[in-house]
Parts: sequence; structure tokens; C-alpha cells
Amino acid sequence: MLEVLDVSGLATIQDSGRTGWRKFGVPSSGPMDWFAFQAANLLVGNSSSAAAIEIGAGEIELTATQDCVIAATGAGFSLSVYVWDFPLWDSCFVRAGWKIHVKKSSAGMWGYLSIAGGFDVPKILGSHSTYLRGNFGGVDGRLLQAGDVLKIGIPSRPLMELSARSLAEDARLNYSENPIVDVILVPQKNRFDEKNIEMFLSSEYKINYSSDRMGYRLEGTRLNHIGGADLTSEGMAMGAIQVPADGQPIAMMADCATAGGYPKIASIISTNLPLLAQCVPGKDSVRFRETTTEAAQENYRALIQKMKNGIVESKED
Repeated sequence: MLEVLDVSGLATIQDSGRTGWRKFGVPSSGPMDWFAFQAANLLVGNSSSAAAIEIGAGEIELTATQDCVIAATGAGFSLSVYVWDFPLWDSCFVRAGWKIHVKKSSAGMWGYLSIAGGFDVPKILGSHSTYLRGNFGGVDGRLLQAGDVLKIGIPSRPLMELSARSLAEDARLNYSENPIVDVILVPQKNRFDEKNIEMFLSSEYKINYSSDRMGYRLEGTRLNHIGGADLTSEGMAMGAIQVPADGQPIAMMADCATAGGYPKIASIISTNLPLLAQCVPGKDSVRFRETTTEAAQENYRALIQKMKNGIVESKED
């Protein structure tokens, strides 16, 4: 087990998300940066969907009550175990009684802490993920807090086989404080004239302070609609960029509503969602670039393959 000693920021339990419930108005939740989340799990021999800790713009300190193997990933964080510092994107052995500290250190927004066997918390509607607005999932539907004791599942392999593994640098994403994010111009592209679409693709948008796990509000060039900003509400998913009446785009994130009634000018491709997620509200900015469905699919297949092939095993006997 791991016991939480101290925590700040937005620390929750997340798995790959809640499926099959959006038609009832229940958001998917899951990780903000799916790539870092999956990589953390693969490093410790878990399935890519196992429950892990997500830390948003804060830090967490825990103590291990049993021997275990952990990995930390993400952007803008550092990891220390006992008296040593360890790099992100590596797995490391932790002896019972040692302290683990994941702390904010530089640019970036979300960090992930996985453990061999995954965190064993109850499933709600088929998922371990925490949905804070609904007060369910994870640990009692809330942020992690000092005193929480997190049970661990059964590791897939002996601990020493899972330690000292790393994800090769060329298999990782290139996070940036000012990323260029690829989008597909759908589904209400016709609600904006060519001039406004060009402005959307050529302008820089700053991430607003009021951004959260539900959506990233963008500040920049105002976009004007054709025929007004209201639509009959329809399905919405993470990555959709809708434009309300004020003309400032909103990118839907992990806890986004399941339906919305504003025109959606574009959708962010899956492999670029982590780039936006790791932007710091009130500080970082983003630009958009048009791509195609075919290119997005190829990009996703290539990234997943690089991740799986990029796990470097320990060379120790």
C-alpha cells in the first residue's frame, strides 16, 4: 500500500476513462494527458488502462508500506524516492518505508504516478476514474488527501524485472509551452466563413486562467459565426473546439459535458491532445494547424507503436 503524507494541487485517481455512459450524461473522465498516463503504466508492466495517480499543477508525497515499483511521467515534474532523485519516464524500485515525492519543477501541467499492479480502488460505472463534479470514482469521488491509504493490485511480473525500465527519448512527445496543435475542421465548419477559419488557423490563443479538466478556454482573435452561436444540443467529446457567442474558442477536455449547443469549428487530433493539456493556464499559448483524418490516424498508430517499442528493459541480470 501507499499512504498519502501530503498533497497539493489536483491529485486524483484516474484510469483510461468511463465508457458506455455518455448517453446518460456521464462524462468519460480519465487522464488529461493520455500519452503520459499510458506510458507510466507500461513502464511498470500494467495494462495501459490501469488506475494511476494524476497530479495537476501541484505535488504529492507518499510512503510505501510494502516493496513496490513505480514510474512517474508527464511534463514539469520531478521524482525523488528516499534520498535519491530519479528521472521521469523511468521505473524504479521502492523499498517498504521509503518516501516518494512527485513535485512540480518546471513548465507543464500534469504528472502521473503509476505502480506495478495498479491502484486498487472501487469501480464506479465500470471505471476507477475520479469525476470531481459528480463526486464519484477514485477515492470517495474527491481529491486525494493526507491520510489516504491506497491499496495496490498484483504486479504482472516480479518487481526486480519491472524496475530500471525507461521510455526512450525518441518515443516521447515533444511538449512545449507554445505548441502547434493539429486539428480537423469539423463538424460545423460551415458556420464560419473563410476569413474566420483562416483567423482561427493563423492566430495564437492563450490558455485562460479559468481553464480546468472540463475545458480549456482560449483567449485570442474573436471568431464570428454565420447564423448565430446557438445550435440544437448534440454530442460532444474530448478534443472538440466549440465557439460560444463571445467568439472565444473552448477546447473540450477529459471531464467535458456529453452534449453542447455551440458550433464546433474543429476537433483536436488524439496525438496532439496531450500537447494542449500540458499548457499552463494564464501562461502558455497554442496555435492550430489543419490536418486530415487519414494523417491523424497514421499519426496515432505510429505514436502507439513507438511507445510500445520504446520501453527499454534494465540491462542488469
